[in-house]
Amino acid sequence: MELKEIKELIKLVSESGVSEIEVERGDFKVSIKKNSEKTTIVHAAPIAHNAPVALPVNTVIPSANQFSTEKMEAQVSTQAVSNLITIKSPMIGTFYKTPSPDKPSFVNIGDEIKPGKVLCIIEAMKLFNEIESEISGKIVKVLVENASPVEYDQPLFLVEPM
Repeated sequence: MELKEIKELIKLVSESGVSEIEVERGDFKVSIKKNSEKTTIVHAAPIAHNAPVALPVNTVIPSANQFSTEKMEAQVSTQAVSNLITIKSPMIGTFYKTPSPDKPSFVNIGDEIKPGKVLCIIEAMKLFNEIESEISGKIVKVLVENASPVEYDQPLFLVEPM
């Protein structure tokens, strides 16, 4: 079992509701248990004495969140702030915070928004889709950089409700 495969298992455990996984492949066995702050490899050792060991026994590996993309970091930071509302991307595409390069942003941090207010544009398949607010509030944070790709359900903005 290669280190890449072990990292994928750690990511699977961290992202899913599973708290423990045990995989046996040939003469190699790995057991991964999840607790609240870190993922621990409880036992990673070959069953046969001559098989190579990928990681020493009881090695602690940082949570998969540290290996992940900005999306995961944004989700973790939004979970820490309970009174804020997260506005998420309704589609896959490219995020634009301005209508054109020489125009100002649709919204900035501190701006008050109301339902129907255009927040950004997401380009998907050469179509520019205006994303409108469905809530009233104040923009606290923009979680995506201009002209960056976004995925479905990816957090875009944090809003303090009014």
